[in-house]
Amino acid sequence: MAMLSLERDPFYQAKGVPDAVKMNQLQNLLHDALISTEHVSQCAIIRRKDCSLRAASVGFNLLNDQMQMLIDAFKNPPQTREEGIYFEDKPYKCVRADKNSIYSKNGQRGLILVRTATLLLIATYTEQMYPSVCVEAVEKLAEYFKEKGK
Repeated sequence: MAMLSLERDPFYQAKGVPDAVKMNQLQNLLHDALISTEHVSQCAIIRRKDCSLRAASVGFNLLNDQMQMLIDAFKNPPQTREEGIYFEDKPYKCVRADKNSIYSKNGQRGLILVRTATLLLIATYTEQMYPSVCVEAVEKLAEYFKEKGK
């Protein structure tokens, strides 16, 4: 049985690649770029235009109103910085909030949001993880998407 090559198979190069294939590629990207650092607990990618979940780490379930609330946090960064974010039934205090990034924490746990032209990257970290490594990994992945025009 021949191995499937995404780079050479014309089906995967054509416009209109099935969403299931794109989702799988994004899932792999999330795992390779974020989860594998061992300093990202959970993560997701949301398409901002229609507030749709494009990929998420295993067990990270976001409801539509949660995703919309996270997207809306970028509408007024000073207000978000002042009021913080309520996420997963916990208040998160904002450490940083600007037009591209929002970093917030609840005790030793944290929530990182980074916005690109079309996507919102979400990552969380826990007590045993280094926040700086989580931030660096998410910002680096966001840079990758920005370079691709996403």
